[in-house]
Amino acid sequence: MRELTYVARRTVEWREAPDPELRSDAEAIVAPVAATPCDVDSAILAGHGFIEPPFALGHECVARVVETGDAVTTVAPGDLVVVPWSINCGACDHCRAGLTAHCTAVPHMAMYGAPIGGTWGGLFSDLVRVPYAQAMLVPLPAGLDPVAMASASDNWSLSWRLVAPHLTNRPGARVLVVARGSIGLYVCDIARALGASDVLYVDPDPAHRQLAEGFGARTAETVEPVPHGFDLAVEATGRVDQLALAVKCLAPEGVCESAGNHFRPGELPLLDMYLTGVTLRVARDNVRAHIPDALDLARSGKVDPARVVSHVLDWEHLPEALPEKHLKPVFVRAAG
Repeated sequence: MRELTYVARRTVEWREAPDPELRSDAEAIVAPVAATPCDVDSAILAGHGFIEPPFALGHECVARVVETGDAVTTVAPGDLVVVPWSINCGACDHCRAGLTAHCTAVPHMAMYGAPIGGTWGGLFSDLVRVPYAQAMLVPLPAGLDPVAMASASDNWSLSWRLVAPHLTNRPGARVLVVARGSIGLYVCDIARALGASDVLYVDPDPAHRQLAEGFGARTAETVEPVPHGFDLAVEATGRVDQLALAVKCLAPEGVCESAGNHFRPGELPLLDMYLTGVTLRVARDNVRAHIPDALDLARSGKVDPARVVSHVLDWEHLPEALPEKHLKPVFVRAAG
């Protein structure tokens, strides 16, 4: 089989690899049918990652199940499934607590798309082994488009988690979104659908702002701090100065969710944060726990994740098209 391999800045190529095989009766083999780059993949492709190439890339996809072990009963060959980005067993104490990104059955940080916590391959591959199929794979509900939901492995479900629980606790909250890619746009759509009273989306890209306006958000290219302006701030830029802006805009006891990958150090306004009383969460997401709820919202018709998909491209075009600067391209191949 082939796996798409990151080899240098803005350079990927197909490399041959052995076809994966079942190693236990708890595993599955899947074939991605709609795969998309995560926002962090754009940073990796630009050369801002912290892992030296080469390595197999990709950790967001909808796939078709090809083969399952005898102990797998929740999915069967032919099913369309969401493949979570992190490897998790579903049975350890962390997994049972919903901390699936911190599974203790595998090395720390085990994931698809980067050789962290072992080598698990990438989801831009012809075939993928899923070591804990029963725990990891989530059937795609009937009626949902695999292209629209290709990001449910990470960015779509992460975006649900960034806002949905907070809006349950604070109905009608005012939401600030400081972003550069798909996460911020998904957040705008979800926040409005779940009853945010105000959404301000900040992004220098005019095309992104136009999309956000279509989701009912106010937009700005840049913004100065708005003291006590927002109950919830979501930062998805990976830039510490933008994270500092977000926390400076919070109302007393406000919450800031940072979904950016901060590869570079910086300073935060800790005294301002102390005086205002803010909660800051900087974390990669325990996405498996949120995928079903995020899919339910997508199925409700209250949101439209397909609008964030910028291009639908053929699987064979991955090597030349993935390094190009697209918002959220989805690469597809025949599902048969």
